[in-house]
Amino acid sequence: MKAEYFTAFCLWICASAQIYKLMSQMDVYSSKLSPAVDFAAGAFLLIIAILSIVGNLLVLIMAFKHSSHMKPPELLSVNLAVTDLGAAVAMYPLAVASAWNHHWLGGDTTCIYYGLVGFFFGTASIMTMTVMAVVRFVVSLSLQSPKEKISRRNVKLLCLWTWLYALLWACFPLLGWGRYGPEPFGLSCTLAWGEMKEQGFSFVISVFSFNLLGPSFIILCCYFGIALKLYITYKSLDNSKNIPNIIKMHRRLLIIAVLISLGFILSWAPYGLVSLVSVVRGSEFIRPEVTMLPCLFAKSSTLYNPLIYYIFSKTFKQEVKQLCGRSNACHASRARNNITDNAIYLVCDGSRTENEEKVVATVAGRTTEDKLSSGKSWKMETRLNSFDS
Repeated sequence: MKAEYFTAFCLWICASAQIYKLMSQMDVYSSKLSPAVDFAAGAFLLIIAILSIVGNLLVLIMAFKHSSHMKPPELLSVNLAVTDLGAAVAMYPLAVASAWNHHWLGGDTTCIYYGLVGFFFGTASIMTMTVMAVVRFVVSLSLQSPKEKISRRNVKLLCLWTWLYALLWACFPLLGWGRYGPEPFGLSCTLAWGEMKEQGFSFVISVFSFNLLGPSFIILCCYFGIALKLYITYKSLDNSKNIPNIIKMHRRLLIIAVLISLGFILSWAPYGLVSLVSVVRGSEFIRPEVTMLPCLFAKSSTLYNPLIYYIFSKTFKQEVKQLCGRSNACHASRARNNITDNAIYLVCDGSRTENEEKVVATVAGRTTEDKLSSGKSWKMETRLNSFDS
């Protein structure tokens, strides 16, 4: 009898251990935050998702409207908008639903999907911005040369390279180098940083080197070189008050490009720091609330680009208002003011006389054609870089 009791007790212990193991495995997808915090995080992500989708769709609509006039570097801006839009559509709805459910939806399958998609679009974004910086630097080597410095075919190949590069890195964890897993707070999935200290540490070092630090260094060097080139050009001018429009436009485009790159890098830097601490010290070292904030901040990066375009490009803002029905006319005074602005493609029609002056300038791979009539009527086609390419 005692032997039977002992056997039953051992079986009960084994069963309890298995149940505990299963419950612990399931618990990794349970929120470690309070319901109020989960609801607030979900509401924040919902707002970011809506604004990101609308903003990047507007960028793509503007690009599509003027696709026949687009210059090669503009494709990089379109590529960046696609990466941001893809992330907002493919990731944020699942994150919002999970936050309001107080538990990650779908288990392992959706967790791997979410981590892969996030890593894929994030890598594609930073590599696109790296290519942008290099292209802008090449273009800036000769500020006033009307010759196209990069062909449309080459830009398409560069865009394709960014997607293939991102896809390769996103597939590595599926092939055994690295792994995907839930965030410490339980309502998001990414690379399982805390589980790769012993196995997969080489993957962590490679990710930080080739997908964050390396691209950031290249971007910094390229824009520093452009700023130095502009500074030297300013110094070489005899009359600093009579600065050519092309130099002013390069300066303005530089500001927008730097803001876009800084916005992305700074939004992901806190998340990268927390992830690195998780690798070195373990996920338990950081409170769940602390790990959630950098994650939300990083996800907001998909909104920055259209917001920067809207704030710093008067013509982009004007076309958005026209699209929304807030502006119906294209005024000559507004168009003239936009000569030094980062316009998309502004056309004010009017009949032309024989006396026309054509001024052609190249700005970051784009051309500006101003055709001014003798006084009765005019037609101006202003083609500047509205985005960051």
